[in-house]
Amino acid sequence: MTEEQYATNVEGPGEPRSTKPPVDEPVWSFRGYRLGPGEFTTAMVHFFRAEVNRANVWRQRLDSTTNWAVVLTAAMITYTFSGPTGHHTAIILSMLLTTAFLVMETRRYRYYELWSARVRLIETDFFAAMLVPPFHPSPDWAESLAENLLQPHFPISSWEAFGRRLRRNYLWIYIFLGLAWFMKLNLHPYVATSFEMVVERAGIGRIPGWLVISLVVIFLGAMIVIALVTVRLQEASGEVLPRFFVEQELEAKSETRRPLEPVRAWFRPHSRRRELMALVITDRTQMVSDHILKDMQRGVTAIRGQGMYTGKEHSILLCALTITEVSQLKVLVNTIDPQAFVIVMPAQEVLGKGFSPLEAA
Repeated sequence: MTEEQYATNVEGPGEPRSTKPPVDEPVWSFRGYRLGPGEFTTAMVHFFRAEVNRANVWRQRLDSTTNWAVVLTAAMITYTFSGPTGHHTAIILSMLLTTAFLVMETRRYRYYELWSARVRLIETDFFAAMLVPPFHPSPDWAESLAENLLQPHFPISSWEAFGRRLRRNYLWIYIFLGLAWFMKLNLHPYVATSFEMVVERAGIGRIPGWLVISLVVIFLGAMIVIALVTVRLQEASGEVLPRFFVEQELEAKSETRRPLEPVRAWFRPHSRRRELMALVITDRTQMVSDHILKDMQRGVTAIRGQGMYTGKEHSILLCALTITEVSQLKVLVNTIDPQAFVIVMPAQEVLGKGFSPLEAA
């Protein structure tokens, strides 16, 4: 149906065509802008596609680094077993270069998680909520997403990223390199008849064989330990880890399910949203507080105060807010009362409606 046909069907022939939404259509009102639901959804879809594309680009860079490590490993093993000319030091060199690739991939994986975190947040708190009526997104998803855009930070630590890439790809590469190195010492140029012969073959120049073997064993052991120790680091959702987890327990005797405990967020950026406390000293108390309640959807409390220099009584408005709302508060107060005095200070923790639930403290 074309736009002209739609206008004719809605308004009838001969009537002026209107492109404005109905007056009673719900809109998003934010900082003076009025955005229709369709416009907001379209913007979110385009933003989601852009973040998916960013994540895919960094995912391809991860695959490129892994491919380099695999190709290098295959080439070094082939050279080592090519005959008398191949030396076991090529495998040790391959271990060092593979470690360099792992460090490089760790950094790339942190950037990948930065974009992937936004994608997961939109998927779980916007699109998933849209599929389960009534549409009810998580109360802080928009704030979390806005803060991530304004102040980007890695949602995953270096050790967690290092451990993930090590367990998923590089640990197997190290295992194959270690086995190939041990086979080279045992089989070339002929089968070793004693462990002392293996130790002697492991020497590199003036470095004795026992020291080379010790360093290789310590290195491979350290990689295995890191892979195991970092298993429980799960600050970021990764590619397929769940957004939420629910604890379900069984009764010991009747084997009936207990009531589900409240759903607890599993995936959140490891640094919590910055929460602030604002003090607004103004003579237009009612007007400022009405706009804070209506436009910002934040609670506000009035406290009586007195200016000690002038001796004049003023009202002090107390309001808890997040870092993304500070600019909106400044514009709002300046529009109503340019002579007002605004103090913004960090809050250690804010509990209650609109912030972290009080019962989860």
